[in-house]
Amino acid sequence: MTATSAETRVAEQPYVYSQPVLVEPDWRRFPGWADVTEADWASVQWQRAHCVKNLKQLRELMGDLLDERFYADLERDQNERATMSMLVPPQMMNTMVPHLEPSGAGSLTEAFYADPVRRYMLPVFSDRRTDWPSHPHATRDSLHEHDMWVAEGLTHRYPTKVLAELLPTCPQYCGHCTRMDLVGNSTVVVDKLKFVGKPQSRLDDMLDYLRRNPTVRDVVVSGGDVANMPWPRLEDFLGRLLEIDNIRDVRLATKALIGLPQHWLQPEVVEGVNRIATTARQRGVSIAIHTHANHGNSVTPLVAQAAKAMLDAGVRDVRNQGVLLGGVNDDPHALLDLCFRLLDGAQIMPYYFYMCDMIPYSEHWRVSVAQAQQLQHHIMGYLPGFATPRIVCDVPFVGKRWVHQIADYDKTHGISYWTKNYRTSIEASDADALGRFYEYYDPIHTLPEEGQRWWAEHGRLDETALKAAEMAEASRRTAALQGY
Repeated sequence: MTATSAETRVAEQPYVYSQPVLVEPDWRRFPGWADVTEADWASVQWQRAHCVKNLKQLRELMGDLLDERFYADLERDQNERATMSMLVPPQMMNTMVPHLEPSGAGSLTEAFYADPVRRYMLPVFSDRRTDWPSHPHATRDSLHEHDMWVAEGLTHRYPTKVLAELLPTCPQYCGHCTRMDLVGNSTVVVDKLKFVGKPQSRLDDMLDYLRRNPTVRDVVVSGGDVANMPWPRLEDFLGRLLEIDNIRDVRLATKALIGLPQHWLQPEVVEGVNRIATTARQRGVSIAIHTHANHGNSVTPLVAQAAKAMLDAGVRDVRNQGVLLGGVNDDPHALLDLCFRLLDGAQIMPYYFYMCDMIPYSEHWRVSVAQAQQLQHHIMGYLPGFATPRIVCDVPFVGKRWVHQIADYDKTHGISYWTKNYRTSIEASDADALGRFYEYYDPIHTLPEEGQRWWAEHGRLDETALKAAEMAEASRRTAALQGY
C-alpha cells in the first residue's frame, strides 16, 4: 500500500483524530478585563469576586460588543424562564467565543448566540422552545431525589451507594441543573427548597446513617459543589467518612475543576487532598474527583494543571460526567473532540454523558433516546475502551441506564419503558417494584407528526387524565402489535 492510499483511507474516516493542543483564551479581548493581569487571573479570590451575576455586570464586561437585542433576550429569560440564577466565573466566561477577536460594536453577537458554552451557562429566551418549553411530565425534582432522602440531603437510591448533598451552592450555575429545585438562589419562576437543619447537624446525621447501614460502600460527596465548602470543614467530613469501615469509594463532585480550576490549585486545598488521599490509601479506600465539562472549549491549560495537581496529590482518578445537550454537544464530532481534550489534554477520564433530565423549561436542551443511541454508536471505536463514555438515561425512580438497556420504546409517542433490578430506599415494602415498567419521555418536538398531534390533544390534561390517556394508548398499541 502506498503512503498516499493510506492517507486517503485515514481521511475517509467519519472522525479524524489529531492530538489536542490546549489554549487559555486571552481574557483581555473583553473590554471589562482589558487590564487584568495573569496574577489576578490565577487568583481564586479574584475569580470569585468577578463572577458575572447579572445583566449589569455582563454589560460592564462585554460593552457594545453584543447588540442590545442579546441583553434584552437574556433579561427576558431571567424574568420568564430561568430556573437557575446567573453566576458565571471569569474562567468559564472566557471559554465563550474563545477564538474570535472583537472588531467593533456588535461584532460578537452572532458568535455569542451560537456559542456552545454560552448556550447552557447563559441561556436566553430565544433558545427555549415556544411550542413545548416544558414537557408535560417535567418536574422540579425530576429524579425524586428528595423523596429518597434518608437524612436531610442524603439520597439513598441505589443499594450500595448514596448521594450526600453537603450544601446548596456552586461557584457557577448551569442552566440545565438537575437539582434546580435545591441549588442556588430562587429565581422569578422557581422558589428554591431550603435545608432546614443546621449544617453540622445535617452532616452528623448523614454519617450516622452510613454507620448504621453497612451495605452502603460508595458515597458521592456533592451539593451543590464541594468547592464552595471551606476546605477545613470538607476535610473534617471526609476524615470522619473514612473512619466508617464499610465505605470503600468516595467521589468528590465538582464542576469547579472546569469552571474554577484556581480553587483546586490553592496550596491549602492541594495539601488537604493529599492528606485525605493518603489516609484513604492506607485504609484501602478509593478517592476520585468527578467533574462536569460539556464542551471541549472549556478544557484549558489551567483545567489540565488542576487535574494534574489532584492526581499528583493522590486521588485515584479524575472523571468527567457531562450532560448531553442540544446545541452544545449533540453530535459525534463535538463529543469526541471533548473526550480527547479531556483524556489527552488534561488526564481526565471521559466517564458518562447523561441525557438532560425532565426539568421545567429544558426541552430545547433535551434529545430523544433514539438520538442518544445513535450518538453512542458513533463514538464507539475511537477511544480506548476504558475511556469510552457511556451515554445514560437517568430514569425517574430507577436510576442510570445505558441508552440501549431499554425494555420497550414507543417512538411515535416518544415513551420509552425501563425496568430495574433493585429497590430504592422508598420501596422496601413494594412487592411490584422490580416487575413494573418505568417511563421516560422524549422531547415532543422530536416526534413524528402523529406523535406530536397526540401530545397536542392530551398533553395539556392534568396528571391523572394524562396518565390514563397514556395507558389507553399503550393498550391500543399492544393490541395492534399482537394482532400483527
